[in-house]
This record gives sequence, C-alpha cells and structure tokens, in this order.
Amino acid sequence: MDYKKYFQDNRDKHLNQLKEWLSIPSISALSEHKPDVKKAAEWLADTMAKAGLENIKIHETKGHPIVYADYLHAEGKPTVLVYGHYDVQPVDPLNLWTTPPFEPDIRDGKLFARGATDDKGQLFLHIKAVEAILSQEKQLPVNIKFCIEGEEEVSSPNLPGFLEANQDMLKSDVVLISDTSLLEKGRPAICTGLRGLCSLEVALHTANTDLHSGSYGGGVPNALHAMVSLLNSLHDENGRVSVEGFYKGVLELTPEDHEEFQKQSVDENKLKQDLGLDELFGEEGFTFAERTGARPTLELNGVYGGFQGEGSKTVIPKEAHAKITCRLVGHQDPQDILDKIEKHIHAHVPTGAKVTVKQMEKGNPFTIDPSTPVLQKAAAAYEQVYGTRPVFTRDGGSIPIVETFSRVLEAPVVCMGFGLPDENLHAPNEHFNLENFDFGLLTIVDFLKRV
Repeated sequence: MDYKKYFQDNRDKHLNQLKEWLSIPSISALSEHKPDVKKAAEWLADTMAKAGLENIKIHETKGHPIVYADYLHAEGKPTVLVYGHYDVQPVDPLNLWTTPPFEPDIRDGKLFARGATDDKGQLFLHIKAVEAILSQEKQLPVNIKFCIEGEEEVSSPNLPGFLEANQDMLKSDVVLISDTSLLEKGRPAICTGLRGLCSLEVALHTANTDLHSGSYGGGVPNALHAMVSLLNSLHDENGRVSVEGFYKGVLELTPEDHEEFQKQSVDENKLKQDLGLDELFGEEGFTFAERTGARPTLELNGVYGGFQGEGSKTVIPKEAHAKITCRLVGHQDPQDILDKIEKHIHAHVPTGAKVTVKQMEKGNPFTIDPSTPVLQKAAAAYEQVYGTRPVFTRDGGSIPIVETFSRVLEAPVVCMGFGLPDENLHAPNEHFNLENFDFGLLTIVDFLKRV
C-alpha cells in the first residue's frame, strides 16, 4: 500500500481535523475549563469512532475523563496499547503569543497552538495511522487499544487507580507513547529512561515577629540566614548531594552507557553560548547529557522570605521558605528520598530556628533495556522513514505514569516521540513541525506492521 500518497492526499483534511481539536481549550489545571476538557474528550471519542475504532467509552473519574477504545480482530497477533493525553497547559503569559493559543495557525511549516506538540498533535498521529490502515487494508496487523487521559498536566491523579482497576481491559503486549521528542531535526530518538520525581516545601521560623535590625541585629537569629545555611548543607562543593543515603539505588554508568550518551553529540560550548553562561555546573565526572539524563538531582526551585518590595526595609525576618524538587534515577524510591531529606533537614537546623517540612509529589523513575526486541522494531521503523537510525536516550524529565504502565501492565513501554525540543511545549507559541507530522504517520504505520 502507498501510505505516503494516502497521507499526502488526506493531509489538508487531517490538519483541519487536528485544528478543530486544538481549538478546544482543554486546560486541566483550571476549574473554569472543566467543560472544555469534557468537550475535548467527546471530540476524541467521536473521532475514534469515525476512524473505525470500537468499544469506545468515556470513563468518568473524580477529575477529568479517561477515553478508551479498541480494535481487537487480529487473532493471535500482539496487542498494542496507545497512551496519550488530551489536556493542555495554561497559556500564560498570553501577550507573548504571536497568534491566539486556541486559534491554530500554520506558518513556516509549523502548526502553532497550545497542545500542538504536547500532546494532541502527537496523539492524533496514532488515530490517523489506524484509520489509514483500516481504510487501505480493512484490517490491522495488530490488536490495538487506546487509553487517553485528561489529567497528565496535573500529574495524572486518577489514572494509576484506573489502571489497577482495569488491568484485564488494558492488558497488552506493548505500551506505545508519543509524548517525547526527537534529538533534533532529522535525528530521531527513542527514550529508554525517564527520571522520577519528588518534591517538598520547607518553612523555617525564628522569632514570633519581624524585628528591627537596629534594635535586634546581631542578637537574634535571622530566618533568611538560617535558611541559607540549611540549604547550603544539601550539597558539597563538587555538586554532589550531601543527604545520607541519597544515592542508594543509583546505577553506575557502564562503558556502553557512556558511549550511548556520546552519540547524542551535545555541544557543551554551544549550550553555554545559547544560555549566556560562562560555565556549566553539576556533579563532577559526568557530561551534561549524563548529568541530565542518568544522574539524580536536588534542586532549589524557590527561596523566599523577608522584605520583597522596592527600596530597603531594615528588618530581621521571622520566617523563610524553600521549594525543593528531586529528579530520581535507577531504583531510587521517591518516598525513601523524601524521608531522607526531611531527616537531613531536621538534623541541620541552625540554632534558634524551627522547621516544618511538607512532602508533596512522588513519581518513580523508568528505564528499559534498549536491546528489548520491540524497541529494536521501533528503531527500524524510524530508520525506514527518517533514513537514519535513532539514538537511544535517557530524558531528564519525568512522566511518572510511564513507570506505572510498565509495572501494572507488565509490558514494555516504547516512547516514540515526534516533537522537537524547541517547540515551546508549556510556553507561549507552542508548535508542531509538520515535517514530523508527515513522517510520524508513516513511522507509526511501519512500526505497527513490524510488531
């Protein structure tokens, strides 16, 4: 079958359909958009039906709906479960958008809209690939299921429970996800690792009121000084986390791992230039790609307290606050890490200060062996369409639900992304390069046939 011609002939129709979906402001984080999120789920269900999928159902949750569909007529063939999400990030700051975020616009070979690359545009490819095969061949080479949620951008609070409760319905041989990116234009990548995540907030208090720095300065503890001292204890001078036991479960990189990271060809000098930095920084003994893909971190995301207004105010602040997140790798357990950090904080509280710790998000890291046969089939599909074999990468970000799928369904997860790193996901002027829209359709069709 000439799928290249099929997709070219239907390109305008497909892009217009995608524009319809992108026009729905399905922002899961904002309660006023709850009806829009439901509308986006209904649009998805209707489009799946038109594509030929069956057993379509919108499952209500305590938050936003999960949409299920399948086509199970390939007896004796593997079952592929496609996961994605139809919710999108908020659009602020609105004034930085060249065109309105929910009025999709094509310019310079790119489709601009919120959700264009994360994740409506990439998810749409899978629906159209299935529709194309059914249209051309009247049957699929595999059994296929779709599990699409509306809460990924708010950390998927209801999906883990849904997976646990519906294991039989979702049982599959492989989970397929397109919510990652190529290495760069023309250089595909398959993600074989995602860092886990945990977060906490620290509140530090000293006196029961702010104090005049002339009357009390030098005689009482200063909450900001205490917080700076406390936070400084979390790392040593070489960028390594000082929390006892933090590195338990972190796997050392093998020579093969180092070689795979080298294939990413990260130009650290160009990176410094692009970011306006004199030097990069991180744990000694590792490259930038290794630090951000295969090593754990503890980062300060916000530190605040005292007078924040214009001019000066001579006070000794009574309180200070810090927000901390960690990216985790290997076999690190988020709860274990949070407990160890909290223990470290209480052991290093400066004289005259009291602290409280609020533990928050938790997400497990995910890794898969690149030699897994289904990943090699994905690599062959990319190579067939893009003309170059993909690099196996470990991404620095976190998609906690990937590990959940792998663990609960006991199936390998294939992350076949078609976005690009510079497509402004989560930022103004989000877009999707249409070259990868075209190539993505062909790659998915090729992959399903190889499976």
